[in-house]
Amino acid sequence: MNLPFLFAKRYLFSKKSVNAINIISSISVIGVMVSSAALIILLSSFNGMEQLILSMYSKFAPELKIEPSKGKLFDTKIAAFDELRTDPNVIHYTEVLQEKVLLQYSNRQFIANIKGIEPQSLSKTTGDSIIVDGQYQLTHDSINLAILGASVQANLGIPLQKSTEQIQVYSPRKGVKNSSNPAEEFNIRSITPGAVLRYQQDFDNLIITPISFAQEVLGEYQRVSSIEFYLKDGVDINAFERVLQQKIGPDYIVKNREEQNPTLYKNVRVERWVVFFILTLISVIAIFNIVGSLTMLVLDKQKDMTILKGLGGDNELIQRIFFYEGLMIAFIGCLLGLLIGAIFNYIQSTYGIIRVEDGANTIIDSYPMVSQWSDYLLVFVTVTGISALVSYFSAKISVKELSKLKTTN
Repeated sequence: MNLPFLFAKRYLFSKKSVNAINIISSISVIGVMVSSAALIILLSSFNGMEQLILSMYSKFAPELKIEPSKGKLFDTKIAAFDELRTDPNVIHYTEVLQEKVLLQYSNRQFIANIKGIEPQSLSKTTGDSIIVDGQYQLTHDSINLAILGASVQANLGIPLQKSTEQIQVYSPRKGVKNSSNPAEEFNIRSITPGAVLRYQQDFDNLIITPISFAQEVLGEYQRVSSIEFYLKDGVDINAFERVLQQKIGPDYIVKNREEQNPTLYKNVRVERWVVFFILTLISVIAIFNIVGSLTMLVLDKQKDMTILKGLGGDNELIQRIFFYEGLMIAFIGCLLGLLIGAIFNYIQSTYGIIRVEDGANTIIDSYPMVSQWSDYLLVFVTVTGISALVSYFSAKISVKELSKLKTTN
């Protein structure tokens, strides 16, 4: 077995002549342990929040979306789109017409985005999780209904439970300007509010209607803004996206969920790594306890080092002893920290001991935790890597100073 490792193991677990050294070594292990546990808990909590945010977004955002490469509208009367509608791998296919409109309810007005979709494309399963009030449907007994974003409902003050008034929807009429009658400059239609979406920043200013209603309001009967659809379970989305893009050509763009909202995905990931980096810097301070532990140990083992040098040992051998000592402190502390973090993640995800403050969030009751093996590996490499650097330079400097002290004496 490696001789320096044997010495390091002996020094770590044996009783020192000065009790303070044992205390400092224990503090070093605890410091590394707490740092490791904090890092893994942080990463797991961000994983949980990331999954929650993206799952909320994905419940409403389509898996794939087709948009024109230039302009805002395009004609769907081409063979590739007809084939796509009848493709056995495609479900919940809908053409979408979307534009800004002015809404009026009672004496209140609000500028929103009208999104006209095909009523049959709605997924009832999805509706149960994104609707907070009303029914997830766009027609009832041949009456058009509107699904409102949270901001639309709040700004217009629409009480769905007792709502008898309709929402007036205004859109500029194409080709009409400076008319003597201002009403002639707008297409005006009325629609009954039917449901309210759960709050989601990207969707809370929407008013979702049947596409036929949106076509009447916007005066656009031939062209659409986009095509949205979902794929059956088990279908490779990336492969399907590539094949579809080749079929429809460069005049159109096929976007997956991340491409539809790159800012959301980027922000979630950047925040995670920024906080991880900040906590890593804080952890470096705790890891520097190893410096004090090794310095005290070098002073305590001066006689042993003298004997080793008398037996032919050099400074490199002595440095390796104390380097392994610091590495073992980091290794033990890191493993204990990862174990504590894993236990905490399990308890939190199973029992939800840390709960969201009442009234602060209606979506979750407790903070979600999602553990990933890659995170455990990342924390282990990060902590042991920093500890190895600290141990190396600390051992080198301490042994060098000890040699100078002996030379002076």
